[in-house]
Amino acid sequence: MDDRPVVTVAPPPAPDVAPVSDPPVKHLSRWPLILLTVLVVMLSVAPAVATTILAGEAPYDRIFVSFPGLDVGISTAAGQGIADLSSTVTVGAVLWILFFRNVRGRDASRVGGSIELTVLQVASAAWATSAGAMVVLEMLDSSGIPFSRLGEPGAMSFLYDASAFPRAWTVAFVAALVTFGASMFTDRWTGLLIPLWASAFGILAPVVVGQILVGPNHDFGSDAGIYQALLTSAAFGLVLVGAVRTLTGRLIDPIILWRLGKTLVVLLPVIVASDLLLAWFKLAGSGLLESVTGWQILVRGICLLGVVAVIATGCVWGRRGRLTARRISGLLVLATVLIGGWLGGTAAMTRIPPPQYFAPTSISQVFLGFEVPDPPTVLVLFTQWRPNILFLVVAIAAVTVYLWAVRRVRLRGDAWPTGRTAAWVAGWAVVVFVTSSGFGKYSAPDFGVHMIVHMSLNMAAPILLVLGGVITLLLRATRSDPTRPAGAHDWITWVLHWPVLRFVFNPLIVFILFVGSYYGLYFTGIFGEFMRFHWAHQLMNVHFLIAGYLFYALVIGVDRPPRPLPHIGKLGFVLAAMPFHAFFGVILMTGNMLIAEDFYRNFALPWSDLPAAQYFAGGVAWAGGEIPLLLVIIALGIQWSRQDAKDARRKDRHLDTGRDDEFDQYNRMLEQLAARGAARPAPRTVEENET
Repeated sequence: MDDRPVVTVAPPPAPDVAPVSDPPVKHLSRWPLILLTVLVVMLSVAPAVATTILAGEAPYDRIFVSFPGLDVGISTAAGQGIADLSSTVTVGAVLWILFFRNVRGRDASRVGGSIELTVLQVASAAWATSAGAMVVLEMLDSSGIPFSRLGEPGAMSFLYDASAFPRAWTVAFVAALVTFGASMFTDRWTGLLIPLWASAFGILAPVVVGQILVGPNHDFGSDAGIYQALLTSAAFGLVLVGAVRTLTGRLIDPIILWRLGKTLVVLLPVIVASDLLLAWFKLAGSGLLESVTGWQILVRGICLLGVVAVIATGCVWGRRGRLTARRISGLLVLATVLIGGWLGGTAAMTRIPPPQYFAPTSISQVFLGFEVPDPPTVLVLFTQWRPNILFLVVAIAAVTVYLWAVRRVRLRGDAWPTGRTAAWVAGWAVVVFVTSSGFGKYSAPDFGVHMIVHMSLNMAAPILLVLGGVITLLLRATRSDPTRPAGAHDWITWVLHWPVLRFVFNPLIVFILFVGSYYGLYFTGIFGEFMRFHWAHQLMNVHFLIAGYLFYALVIGVDRPPRPLPHIGKLGFVLAAMPFHAFFGVILMTGNMLIAEDFYRNFALPWSDLPAAQYFAGGVAWAGGEIPLLLVIIALGIQWSRQDAKDARRKDRHLDTGRDDEFDQYNRMLEQLAARGAARPAPRTVEENET
């Protein structure tokens, strides 16, 4: 490999033209890549298998599950390691193709012909195979059933429903199949967006129903586990794909390498922070070296810090102009080995019940992760805060990106309305307040408080967020440069022209999603089932926020939606939604059935009054739905009036400058018609015809 420096303080300008597919490379030995692959697979699998063999029956006995046999345990441990590795590579390949390809010009929106696409096909196939196997293996392992009983009549259906793990791995299996199918048949950039979302759900499903769902403070542990699972799959997957690229003789363009370095610099600190929070949660007050889990955390932490050190070294060498192709390859290979160790430690941790499993817990801690001894008075709701890490981190990231974009726009000399910035910041402030204050803390044990949070996330916050015009801002803050690899401006433009987005913004789809969520969620068993799990509660809150954003983006959003409505259509859209909120509130207030009664009675809280809470929730749904919609109608009227005035001023300017002669042409047409009428001879009378 060439040892000349390839990266300096800033990425050099790119050539004018770059092919869509990778250029042919000279023949290189495949043995380095094969040996590295075997080593990483062994590192990902061996720790979990060794832990299973050494621990034997003890982990099963501690959680009162019969021992299924070493064959089941070893197979499950190996399947976990392979699935974790293949899913990580899959996500890394999807992200690389989407955001780290060295392509430019008109063909940048097409995919194909790259080594990353081949990696994606192989990795997603391996993920689908291992996830499908894990469905069966977890049916046995989580229930303590040996292979010999799998063929008994009715065993498959019973074991599938006996635990959440088989269903979670089914989600992963479907996600892997979707990704594999897309990798084989798609040729457009947007064709990988659905696999990206599917991969995220496939990775999270086995994680959220696992160890992070149990024990005191599991709300913190679950949110930290969600971030760690997603971000490690992204960061580590990109590193693994980069290593494959370099070992096959394909250099990474300096601009792409610079982009990759900045991405890792952002992601790795969050990964480290989430790992520290998870360690605190899993140890549950015990010492680091007092349990097998503690030793696993220590080994895994060493691997993670090693990856951080490797990436930091690469960044330092890049700034000093000392980063050569050989050094890039060496750093990526070293990071790959460390990532393999980290994945192996992660798989091994699933084989041993952590200390938080055995910490004393109350009923409230079982369902919520914390105690709620005080009634939800106004003082309690405003003073007893408990951070919701999931929404807190999202809000910080969203506000940071927005303010960065505003700064870029203003540095270029363009103006951006302060009101839009204030609306965006206020919208996320509402999200943080209702999820992290006492309202968020009591939204699970009290239905009335839950409805306040629901209406805030579904009504108040989206109204403010759509007035922020974030898409318009990002398009103004970025530029499309055909001489450089595709960037944020190109990606946003491709998404806005994506047919799937037009389908999502179909007014009928948005209306059903916005209004039907109330009836489908609360008048079925979904709400009572979801409230038992922290991840499901968070998923409901995300759904409320997205549904509200889509609805108000069509009505009063600053950004032009893919399927815009005329003002009269927007007014009818809002008026059509108003009665459904009123009906829903009245049903809650007058109905005899208590929503999720079994779930709420589990708490046995002395201050709980279920009928009163539901009556209050109905009032909140009624008023909380009608008042914001009335305000939206007022805002819509103002926007309508301003748009008409703006159109009139534009027309006047065109007329004054002579650039619009529409009326003159119309008058000339009338004059010509009149002249033709005057020149045409008058019709003859009957007498004249007879003569």
